[in-house]
Amino acid sequence: MLEFIRSDLSALTAYTPHPGGEEGKTPESTVPLDRLDTNECPFDLPGELKEKLAWSYQQLIQANRYPDGGQGKLKNAIAEYVNESAALDDRVTANQISVGNGSDELIRSILIATCLGGEGSILIANPTFSMYSILAQTLGIPVVSVGRREENFEIKIDDAQAAIEQTLTETSTQRAAIRVVFVVHPNSPTANPLTPQELDWLRGLPENILVVIDEAYFEFSQASVVQELADHPNWVILRTFSKAFRLATHRVGYSIADPELIAALEKMRLPYNLPSFSQAAAIVALNHRQTLLASIPQVIAERDKLLKALSEHPALQVWPSAANFIYLRLRQSGNESTSKDLTQVTQAMKDQGTLIRHTGGGLRITVGSPEENTRTLQRLQAVLG
Repeated sequence: MLEFIRSDLSALTAYTPHPGGEEGKTPESTVPLDRLDTNECPFDLPGELKEKLAWSYQQLIQANRYPDGGQGKLKNAIAEYVNESAALDDRVTANQISVGNGSDELIRSILIATCLGGEGSILIANPTFSMYSILAQTLGIPVVSVGRREENFEIKIDDAQAAIEQTLTETSTQRAAIRVVFVVHPNSPTANPLTPQELDWLRGLPENILVVIDEAYFEFSQASVVQELADHPNWVILRTFSKAFRLATHRVGYSIADPELIAALEKMRLPYNLPSFSQAAAIVALNHRQTLLASIPQVIAERDKLLKALSEHPALQVWPSAANFIYLRLRQSGNESTSKDLTQVTQAMKDQGTLIRHTGGGLRITVGSPEENTRTLQRLQAVLG
């Protein structure tokens, strides 16, 4: 290893998404793979919206100028959407919004603002979104992990509370106190929303612990805690334009929180972090949200059809979903290695032309177009026999 590189980085594994475009094809064919491994919307932007964006690039955006560093127009548009979608009594304002180059940048800003320099550790409940742990480790921030209940993937609340109390009593020479708790609502990869018990636990955490509630799949679940932000200045909600708004290629995420917390996150944000074209795309998407979000009932209907069909297969254990993806595991049989079986299933599906995600001890399958979902069922049936 290069001597000037941190010694602990050798133990880290980089996040490696599947390639797309020309690389995302089967070796034997020019037919693109069905990419059902990244929870994207299966539908591209309508042509007329692409034309609006092309016009914006030609007429409004000057390529030789930096983007709007304050992102004021976009923040105002996001605040309007948040207020509309939640019918809030305490309206969210632009100074409660921070915009990032994807939610990943916002997660990193949160970690830098709270735990860097040995000042804190984070708590996660696995299986969950892997980037919380990956980003923390790249910054040298300790990660405390607890488990989830197998029947519904609810966080093991007693274990989580015990972990928090333990770090508060340990000396500074051992492990830094937990400063941030990350949860997803609904969780990825398991697709379950937070339960009333989990929400009550989060409400009871002291205000010196930051609670990050990732609502990346809000538009599919319609489950949100944004109406409670006014009562919890130590909560921050993360959302993204990469899923229901069909803008994964533009990498636009945003956080909603108390103005003082947002001001701290803004200090961590890199200057001009969001390109002008991405800002323009997000504004166009918000201005035409009724058109874009009209596809959600179709995605949910397709999800429910997939759930029903997969649940009928004797080899599969399938859990309910409040998102645009499905989580399942293979039922145990004999002494066979489940992990090995999952790896084999994932590879066999890829060989047939469908990418799915092997994660968290199970398989996560994005809900695709009707044609993709039909192929998924046919190919999975062929693989499982």
